[in-house]
Amino acid sequence: MKQARGMMSALRLAAVAAFTLAVVRDRPEPAFTWLHVIHGLLAAAFVILVFLSLWRRARPLPVVLLTAYAMVALAVALQINAPNGPALTAVFVSIGVVAVRLPPAHSLPVTGAALAVITVGDLAQGREASWAVIAFSVVIYLIAYVRRTTLAARAAEDREAVLAERTRIARDIHDILAHSLSAQLLHLEGARLLLRADRAGEALQRVELARDMAKQGLEETRRAITALRGDVPPLAEAVSALTGEFQAATGVGCELTMAGETRRLDPEAELAIIRTAQEALTNVRRHAPGVAPDVRLTFGPASCSLDVTNELAASPGTPGSGYGMAGMRERAELIGGRLEAGERDGVFRVHLEVPA
Repeated sequence: MKQARGMMSALRLAAVAAFTLAVVRDRPEPAFTWLHVIHGLLAAAFVILVFLSLWRRARPLPVVLLTAYAMVALAVALQINAPNGPALTAVFVSIGVVAVRLPPAHSLPVTGAALAVITVGDLAQGREASWAVIAFSVVIYLIAYVRRTTLAARAAEDREAVLAERTRIARDIHDILAHSLSAQLLHLEGARLLLRADRAGEALQRVELARDMAKQGLEETRRAITALRGDVPPLAEAVSALTGEFQAATGVGCELTMAGETRRLDPEAELAIIRTAQEALTNVRRHAPGVAPDVRLTFGPASCSLDVTNELAASPGTPGSGYGMAGMRERAELIGGRLEAGERDGVFRVHLEVPA
């Protein structure tokens, strides 16, 4: 980093020296005079102002305008004193810089004023107006303005991408916390009521359920943060890990079937499938304890689908609020997918399809 900064400083000094020397040597006087010194100082000041105008650090608008206008004024002065020499490049450079760095409301007036002063100076010194210089200056301004517009559009796209990412992060954390904390509150409130009724055994069971929910919520939060950081394992591996966690936690089998050629999808699509599989298996544990679910992951040419099916339990477990699946459905719709969940012929099925 220090070497790069030192190299940039050396290049700036070289640019100042080269332009200053070119302008001084272009003076018509046969010997070195005070005019050479003044012209050299103006040239050095112009190059320094160019670097300051291109400086990306945030500064107050009056400072930016003063720096840019001073740069244009020096370029015009150099051109009038030594026309059609190295100073002519200063005019073109200053016009390009103000077109890139300033909005049209500020760059157009100063560009027009600069060209007008150069034209009047030529006429006052008995020279014809250089229409070629004016035309080339207009072309440079238009090119620089297009560049400014392109950079502004790219910056707007970057800001929109950041806002979209923040929204996605907020949705992930909201889904996890809303699902986990609401269930914990229900269990803890039930435990409180049971303790007041001297039913300690049932209260202990409720507290243990709340503890499990807190542990699961923490694991889900870590998994979501890992996904947002881009450290998500391959989709097939992640879904396989979820089925393994289900078997380890419940002691019930969970069969995983895969079809098609496995491959990586967009991060949003992979995260939607992982979160849906996680939510579906959690619902099986809660609403159908002891039932073995089946998970099927299908990779198609234009889409990828997830199916989680389970038979209905003879004695349903803890009822749910339905917010989890609603959140998964919303997530699927945002990426152009669809989610269906419902009971048919004694089997509950969750089906998610996302574009690949």
